[in-house]
Amino acid sequence: MSSAFTIREASKDDLGRLLELYRHLTPNNIPFSLVVAENIFSRFQQYEGSSIFLGEIGNELVSSCTLVIIPNLTRGGTPYALVENVVTHADHRCQGYGKSLLNAVTEHAWGFDCYKIMLLTGSKETATLAFYERAGFKQSKTGFQKRRTVGRK
Repeated sequence: MSSAFTIREASKDDLGRLLELYRHLTPNNIPFSLVVAENIFSRFQQYEGSSIFLGEIGNELVSSCTLVIIPNLTRGGTPYALVENVVTHADHRCQGYGKSLLNAVTEHAWGFDCYKIMLLTGSKETATLAFYERAGFKQSKTGFQKRRTVGRK
């Protein structure tokens, strides 16, 4: 891994580059304008402790993930965290950047007294599952999801 790899929290000025990086996560993602992205980002920033983390080599954005801190009325009121949209640019995979990013996100969540961090993946790829295991995540629960069907609001 390059020593020039740095991790920081995203700002509004990063959104254009972030939307480009997301093409490596979801190639068929429905595009939307930067104005819409700025509106979403502004709303997202209202969640205390939550952030989109960026991994960069110099000025090149190579990885990112989103961390949401969720208030909780159990476990003595300690919050929990959800990690979403974990992505590394295809040209920079398998070099330790994603793991470093997830480690930084974990430390951020622990700093907000989260008692757990959850991460879901739709991937069945052995390499992807092994990546999350190497980053300290254990496949210990059964996940379920319910998605809105197309055309239903």
